[in-house]
Amino acid sequence: MLETINRTISFISKKIKNKPEIGIILGTGLSGLAREIKVETTIRYEDIPNFPVSTVEGHNGNLIFGTLGNKMVIAMQGRFHYYEGYSMNQLTFPVRVMKFMGVNRLFVSNASGGINPEFNIGDLMVITDHINLLPNPLIGKHFSEFGPRFPDMGHAYDLELIKKAEKIAKENEIVLQKGCYVGVTGPTLETPKEYDYFRKIGGDAVGMSTVPEIIVARQMNMLCFAISVITDLGVPGKIKEVSIKNIIEAAENAEPKMTLIIKKLIECL
Repeated sequence: MLETINRTISFISKKIKNKPEIGIILGTGLSGLAREIKVETTIRYEDIPNFPVSTVEGHNGNLIFGTLGNKMVIAMQGRFHYYEGYSMNQLTFPVRVMKFMGVNRLFVSNASGGINPEFNIGDLMVITDHINLLPNPLIGKHFSEFGPRFPDMGHAYDLELIKKAEKIAKENEIVLQKGCYVGVTGPTLETPKEYDYFRKIGGDAVGMSTVPEIIVARQMNMLCFAISVITDLGVPGKIKEVSIKNIIEAAENAEPKMTLIIKKLIECL
């Protein structure tokens, strides 16, 4: 694993001028933030040794290097999912590469289904906690270079970053929800009873990503901030048939608000 990471970093390092300090992962329909980056280099995933390739609609498949808010960033324009057939090591591999390249803060976005009855389609939810119903990405051989074998998840999402995001949202009159994200395998969207179950165990939104990335990032002592765009509702009486097209459209409509918050959040670091 360490040799594989080093080979990938060696390839990328030859393509870029400056080392990134902030990592960004853009979820389904949320690649618009890339337009705010002063791009220096763009590399297709398929050209990077050992990198998986995005196979899902709404994920462009580019690794972008540049400046955002006067900070050097590395942005994943599209991510990988367990349901695509990738192992946990594969789908979290980019996070480990980011850390070894010098990234110390990770910003993650996703499209998710709202299960809190107070949420509406198009709302933004800052993730304050998660419930992991995916295989844990730390199962398997342990490498001390990655961090502790049993990392603490008591504060997986950085409280200071959350406070700053709330302040930015208030100043810009953006409604910002907070809540717990339930990570599931997918790719099926949930049944009404599954929505009901996720709500009963403490969830506010449900999705098919993010949690493995955060677990790996926290093991490697990266500060994390994650935000969900609520693209559909799993609330009794509000459940409707949903397609990936609907989800992408809802995410794209709410994306400018998310972009503003993350951009200003990075600027104030």
